[in-house]
Amino acid sequence: MTIILATTTPGKPEIFASLQGEGPSLGRPSTFVRLSRCNLACAWCDTAYTWRFTGDNRFHRDDLAFERRENQVTMDEADLAATVAAFVPDRLVITGGEPLLQGAALARMVAALNAVRPGMHIEIETNSTVAPHPALDALVHQYNVSPKLAHSGNPAALALLPDRLAAWAAEPRAFFKFVVAEPADLDEVMALQQTYAIPGERLFLMPEGRSSDVVRRRSEWLAQFCAAEGLRFTDRLHIHLWGDTRGT
Repeated sequence: MTIILATTTPGKPEIFASLQGEGPSLGRPSTFVRLSRCNLACAWCDTAYTWRFTGDNRFHRDDLAFERRENQVTMDEADLAATVAAFVPDRLVITGGEPLLQGAALARMVAALNAVRPGMHIEIETNSTVAPHPALDALVHQYNVSPKLAHSGNPAALALLPDRLAAWAAEPRAFFKFVVAEPADLDEVMALQQTYAIPGERLFLMPEGRSSDVVRRRSEWLAQFCAAEGLRFTDRLHIHLWGDTRGT
């Protein structure tokens, strides 16, 4: 059985060791596996090469199309588990794309990983719209849930599913991370927090930006808002260190 991954260069799966750059695990050494495919299309997505392949006309502000053969690769689940096990960090971050679209395959891969490297912390990043596969859910230690606000360009009917948001809000392993571009986005965040009773200690706000300058500029007012409202702020450490590049 195989898993569909993104690539760093044609034919090379995007698997790498780095520091987690966002959210509750910021700064922690982690091994990353980036999967391909997504059911949403964010206008500002910094990993559009995972979903906006030639022929896909969903909007993205860069208006770039990526060749599927160069940006997507399949890998045997057991081989992926063995590759991850060989990295030093004891934390695995599975990201995308939308990883939970491949939940059953991920469950088998993580089970294989646990057999050869017991005790790894499993962290999954998700856009909030897909329910975890039961077999995978039993193996996950942390979910980084990033619901997409209106400025992402996704219709709320696709991006903000009430049953899923309620389920994530009730899940103690789930930390919410909202991407914020303008002060006007904050009203939407606060409305969602109130509607779904999301605890402030599990709610992070993160500035949207693919350059350090933009992230810093938006951080100035966003950090002040978080302090005033009792929410958590998260930077984009990897952008400051390495820029908007694959495999970092």
